[in-house]
Amino acid sequence: MTYIDPSRENFAAFKALPRDEPIHMLNLLRYRELADYPDGHEHAGKGWSGRRAYQEYAKTSGPIFARLGGTIVWAGAFQAMVIGPEAEYWHNGFVAMYPDANAFLAMISDPDYQAAVVNRVAAVEDSRLIRFNPGEAGGGFG
Repeated sequence: MTYIDPSRENFAAFKALPRDEPIHMLNLLRYRELADYPDGHEHAGKGWSGRRAYQEYAKTSGPIFARLGGTIVWAGAFQAMVIGPEAEYWHNGFVAMYPDANAFLAMISDPDYQAAVVNRVAAVEDSRLIRFNPGEAGGGFG
């Protein structure tokens, strides 16, 4: 089973959480070998890889994310599964910080973002998006 968009139930749970506090969103991404654009889209037939389509998503959605106060607090490339299903792998991961959940909701409802997200859908074979309440950095575990 793969996940590209949130289920109705997961999105309802997200919206039921506090909206007026900072949030961190862990993003795990596995790209398609070949991007899967809908017929008639301007990038359909270009032969882009999933990674290239995700770069287009980043380029077109990034200004909206930044305008709403979002920042990337960590990013990295997958190397090995240490704890978890051995067959599960990701190409990239990052943590996006939003000033609050309202900023995330404003981003995904922005018409320019909705036009950009087609690149993400074309790019991603599987993904995870996990909301966290940011804790203090620099201390010990837990």
